[in-house]
Amino acid sequence: MTTVLLTGFNPFDDAPCNPSAEAVALVAAAWDRPERLVTATLPVAFARARDELARLVTEYAPALVVATGLAGGRAGLTVERVAVNLADARIPDDDGRRPAGEPLDPTGPDAYLLRGPVKAAAAAATAAGAPAAMSLTAGAYVCNAVAYHLGSWSRGGTGRRAAFVHVPWDEHGPAGSPQTPLVTTATGLRAIVDAFLDVPDDLVVADGPTH
Repeated sequence: MTTVLLTGFNPFDDAPCNPSAEAVALVAAAWDRPERLVTATLPVAFARARDELARLVTEYAPALVVATGLAGGRAGLTVERVAVNLADARIPDDDGRRPAGEPLDPTGPDAYLLRGPVKAAAAAATAAGAPAAMSLTAGAYVCNAVAYHLGSWSRGGTGRRAAFVHVPWDEHGPAGSPQTPLVTTATGLRAIVDAFLDVPDDLVVADGPTH
């Protein structure tokens, strides 16, 4: 049976919740596909997130991993296309580490392009009622670190696919921040997972940013 691993993050930076993990829980509660869905909540810590992700992919051998994280300043879901070999933390992680421009993997490539139907997935989420777009930066914090490790993992076996999706704040986000109802985010996330499972080739659409 094909296995899908879907992850979110625990709350961080004194926030009471993290909509990435909450959206993952909603997707799991409504899961009705034949594939086995495994979910997990990762710590917001560079080393422990890497190690937990490695443990999960070894234990469950998924064909697809979709990791999610919070990007509180974004107005909708964003499907990441690039992860960079860089850890540069504005705030300490959950273990108190605050790397300043360190490589995630001293022997790894500068960046990975995350394979799969990134544009098609964003279009599917938007069609489902959850505005989404492709993104070319996963930042330099733990979200990017997980995306980078997934970029490496997805090249280690035939047919593996990996995605990283940033989600916006839900209705419990800070005042003045862009907010999307959690159920809408979960709907979009499910559409993205479906696209990565069902769409063999990405859309051929020239819509990259010009800035």
